[in-house]
Amino acid sequence: MLAAERHAKILGEVHGRGAVRVAELAQILDVSEMTVRRDLDTLAREGKLDKVHGGATRRSTSTEEPGFEAKSLRQPAEKEAIAAAAAELVTPGSAVGLSAGTTTWSLAHRLREVGDLTVVTNSMRVADVLHAGHSSGQNVVLTGGVRTPSDALVGPIAVSALGQLHLDAVFLGVHGMDEIAGFTTPNLLEADTDRALVAAGRRLVVLADHTKWATVGISTIAALEDADVVITDEHLPEEAQKVLREKVADVRLVRPGPERPS
Repeated sequence: MLAAERHAKILGEVHGRGAVRVAELAQILDVSEMTVRRDLDTLAREGKLDKVHGGATRRSTSTEEPGFEAKSLRQPAEKEAIAAAAAELVTPGSAVGLSAGTTTWSLAHRLREVGDLTVVTNSMRVADVLHAGHSSGQNVVLTGGVRTPSDALVGPIAVSALGQLHLDAVFLGVHGMDEIAGFTTPNLLEADTDRALVAAGRRLVVLADHTKWATVGISTIAALEDADVVITDEHLPEEAQKVLREKVADVRLVRPGPERPS
């Protein structure tokens, strides 16, 4: 099969499914995984897709919202390190909010054994994790609302529910962060819901790996200076670190662990 044919098939899979793994493409194309990785490098350089750990995802615009599975392929080591650092900020007896997202989903796994904890979330995935690992004295509150591609519950029902709550801290996952646009999302209804979640918390902790920098979704959730803490990874460019430190009192850089082979 010629390279052009492989590229066309790869793009067809990525556009049709949103995300695809290297091993799956190798099987579909009947070539080695090394060949697939070279093809993905070429297509990424041409701006036709985003190469991520273990595979590739469809390149998103300011209004395109990748599904949960597509986002879960991106920067898994960074997200795990960020989640571990975030978990250290949660103490028994507190009430915390977790937004939807794959990084907050990783955080939820680490909160399952924290006793006397109330977790409020608009994420079906987060609620499932906490329910499955339910510990004694832990309460999980899932807002209602309309389901998005990222399995978030959004809209007026969710906003109304959050408006009645008072949380010690909110852990917010974001689509992008930018010096001018702030923390953003590609979903207008999710932006409204996330703003309500942020307003319910006394402290805002933003969880965002380095690839979120200079990414801008259509709607702003909060300005950079609205965050009390930003937890990101050490691959964030130095200039971006400088901008964040000028606007956020507490910026924490974590070191990702080794990536698992794809």
